[in-house]
Amino acid sequence: MTTPSTRQGIYPLGASFCAAVAILLLLLLNPGSTPVYATDMFGDLRKPGDAAFVAGHRGDRSAAPENTLAALQRALDSPLEFVETDIARSSDGVPVLFHDRTLKRTTDGVGPLADKTLAELKALDAGSWYAPEFAGERIPTLDEFLTILAPSGKKALLELKGFWSLDELAAVTNSLEAFGVTDRVIFMSFNLGSLSSAAALAPTVPRVAILRSLPDDVVGYARSFGVIGVVTDATLLAERPELVDEMHHAGLGIMVYTLNSVATWAEARALGVDGIITDKPSSLDVWLADTAPGT
Repeated sequence: MTTPSTRQGIYPLGASFCAAVAILLLLLLNPGSTPVYATDMFGDLRKPGDAAFVAGHRGDRSAAPENTLAALQRALDSPLEFVETDIARSSDGVPVLFHDRTLKRTTDGVGPLADKTLAELKALDAGSWYAPEFAGERIPTLDEFLTILAPSGKKALLELKGFWSLDELAAVTNSLEAFGVTDRVIFMSFNLGSLSSAAALAPTVPRVAILRSLPDDVVGYARSFGVIGVVTDATLLAERPELVDEMHHAGLGIMVYTLNSVATWAEARALGVDGIITDKPSSLDVWLADTAPGT
């Protein structure tokens, strides 16, 4: 019998193996495919003091309920280059935008999201918890988000929540292709298995690993899993500030989450990170403009 502790020990090895196999298959099956680099999505990698790009965390949570079309549209209508959102699955396999495992915090539903069909999820109110004027906001599908992303010209960080198999992820990649946005999105995940599925299924869509802890060799880790960079907690990066230069020297990007104060924004800019994910994207954008050199 496999105990929880045993599963925890096995999973990283299994995920690493899957990722390695996916990358090997990518090289064998797509020998002429064009590699994606961090600079393709982020522009020039930053130097200490340079302004990072700003990504609205779950849209603009400071103005509307997270991961709703209202919050996402506000981010897309702003000067921001990036918006970040989370992709989960309904019980009938439809990709929807939602962060938590359970429904209680941000809807009038209860229980795990994954146990509900799309029809059941669409019956929930995802806005009243935030403010009365957002009553009736619904959990959006990925396609509904792509409908507003496609004409915006903006870029999106798409966090895959949990593990996605090849079959499950196909619903996502098919939508990205149908809306013509594969060159404007980045897959992110804590889950290496999901990143390996993305590498095999959509090799031209760049991937970023989200790290709760930093391995000794972050550059080697990133190269092993074929990602263009990493996202991590700013407090971890503050303990290893030299990592920014190491990543940039290797042509890799680095982002931090979720920073919501002037003090943390200033620290991140001083380090030279490439992107900042924030709940206050408009405020951060204004702060960067007001404090730019020469202003």
